[in-house]
Amino acid sequence: MFYYVLKYVLLGPLLRLLFRPRAEGLEHLPVKGAAIVAGNHMSFADPLLMPAVLKRRITFLAKAEYFTTPGPMGRLIALVLCGAGQISVDRSGRAAAQAAIREGLGVLMKGGLLAIYPEGTRSPDGRLYKGKVGVAVIALDAHVPVIPCAMVGTFQIWPPGRVLPRWRPIVIRFGEPLDFSRYAGMEHQKAVLRAVTDEITYAILRLSGQEYVDRYAADVKAGQAQGRRRRSSTAPALRSGPNGRPL
Repeated sequence: MFYYVLKYVLLGPLLRLLFRPRAEGLEHLPVKGAAIVAGNHMSFADPLLMPAVLKRRITFLAKAEYFTTPGPMGRLIALVLCGAGQISVDRSGRAAAQAAIREGLGVLMKGGLLAIYPEGTRSPDGRLYKGKVGVAVIALDAHVPVIPCAMVGTFQIWPPGRVLPRWRPIVIRFGEPLDFSRYAGMEHQKAVLRAVTDEITYAILRLSGQEYVDRYAADVKAGQAQGRRRRSSTAPALRSGPNGRPL
């Protein structure tokens, strides 16, 4: 119930006013029945704006950090996601990942729409990164179509490090459903999971027009964080003069 209050009364009208989201390819989404919407992940705005243009309810597999982000905006996002029944994904280990897959399959078994970000985290620089195979595992286990989706412009309105978003129009573009029934019975083969994930990623790439990077975004972010820590630890300390001021 709260999902529809947010969508039609509290949050949806405000989002549509501020960002004027334009949806393209809505005809590719099924009117009823289970399906996965797999999209690029550019900013905090993505899981807020996509539901605003859809008639059907959609459930996101959202990383746990979205529910614990500090600050007023972080608390607002957590409130919205929790109130809308979105699923928190703990990425701390294999067991946690399996639990997230079970949750996603539960949504699909009930005939719902499930949104997944194959990259697993927000893009650090607006490029499209290598997809993780969780989306393929769920798609093949549930035997459902995958609709690729491109969020266009959300990185520009709310890039990493920016506290508040810019108020600019964005586009949400949906592509033709991808059918993976040809892989029936092969859902436990690593090569098949990789092939399915790459096909989904390529479909997103064609819709978004982003530059592709054949690396996991999480690894890139970890490398950047390590570099910042290294630079911080090796920075020379400032010497102070008699008056306490730096020399």
